[in-house]
Amino acid sequence: MGKGGMSRGASGETKDGEEENMAAWLLGINTLKIQPFELPPLGTTFSAFLRPSSISLLMTLMLDSFSTGYFLGPHDVRVRMKAVGICGSDVHYLKTLRCADFVVKEPMVIGHECAGIIEEVGSEVKALVPGDRVALEPGISCWRCNLCKEGRYNLCPEMKFFATPPIHGSLANQVVHPADLCFKLPDNVSLEEGAMCEPLSVGVHACRRANVGPETNVLVMGAGPIGLVTMLAARAFGAPRIVVVDVDDHRLSVGKELGADAIVKVSTNIQDVPEEVGQIHKVMGAGVDVSFDCAGFSKTMSTALSATSAGGKICLVGMGHSEMTVPLTPAAAREVDVIGIFRYKNTWPLCLEFIRSGKIDVKPLITHRFGFSQSEVEEAFETSARGGNAIKVMFNL
Repeated sequence: MGKGGMSRGASGETKDGEEENMAAWLLGINTLKIQPFELPPLGTTFSAFLRPSSISLLMTLMLDSFSTGYFLGPHDVRVRMKAVGICGSDVHYLKTLRCADFVVKEPMVIGHECAGIIEEVGSEVKALVPGDRVALEPGISCWRCNLCKEGRYNLCPEMKFFATPPIHGSLANQVVHPADLCFKLPDNVSLEEGAMCEPLSVGVHACRRANVGPETNVLVMGAGPIGLVTMLAARAFGAPRIVVVDVDDHRLSVGKELGADAIVKVSTNIQDVPEEVGQIHKVMGAGVDVSFDCAGFSKTMSTALSATSAGGKICLVGMGHSEMTVPLTPAAAREVDVIGIFRYKNTWPLCLEFIRSGKIDVKPLITHRFGFSQSEVEEAFETSARGGNAIKVMFNL
């Protein structure tokens, strides 16, 4: 269970005059229900419970901390959620109760793309005050393992990430989160744009890993939400020419509207790869220096491997298939590097600067908006799952 809070059950009680915190709970396949979500007290410290009369309370809190993976301290903040987006992983959990190797085994609050307003701060929080608008980075790493110490905290084996089982998510009225993972929004950046920092971070991290710059011609396989933010990030990093590939006409048209230099419609047939690679090379008009596979299927990866120039890079971003059959040997003979990414690290400040400065405009990606009622939550997830003209579905709480 995550930092955000704990389940109290549908019959939970609140103190007189205190608002009951509600959240969207994933209870089973295709089953979401808005239920109470109890927040822990803010600013709790061990020293506050050293009196003999408080020993039992201390032990209770310690047991809660060991079972849920956190112990609240003075460096936390309470945030009222205002904007929460639906991610593809959220839809996977709703439809199958799993995403890759993560399996939902007990009721879980869903959602992790989020922004809100600070309502209360712990005693040691200095950089934020109530009323500040913030975007939340959803993963809490341990900061003790070798990967964290090396700065690669996104790979921390003890990562506690919103809405990744068994950690609760952020589609709730309020959550509690570490202050250092809450980033103040510039005045000209909306809460919805703040929530979009999470998917945008994937594209930014991918571009950093692939060293995209002003001399990098980029191919993006897949024009879904992640493919589109990767395209926007690549442009912000200076890529002079970007080609976007997809099977869907509507998403390709969106990619073109958002700034792709060229688009190529492809099929799902692996036999078409040679012809499609020829089309990609024709519209690129130059070599493909970096390819981003934002779908993660055997077909898309095979296309990227074949299309990328000798000495180039392929960054696997999407996770459509857990296993692939791809032509690695010819790519290896051309010294094509294949790299992967997992989430992101240290991206929120840059994402906010890209949005603040106008180098990236994420607003056109938000195609559908819903409120936070039982019927709207259900409709929003079905809208996202259907795809069609939906790119990013956003809750306004």
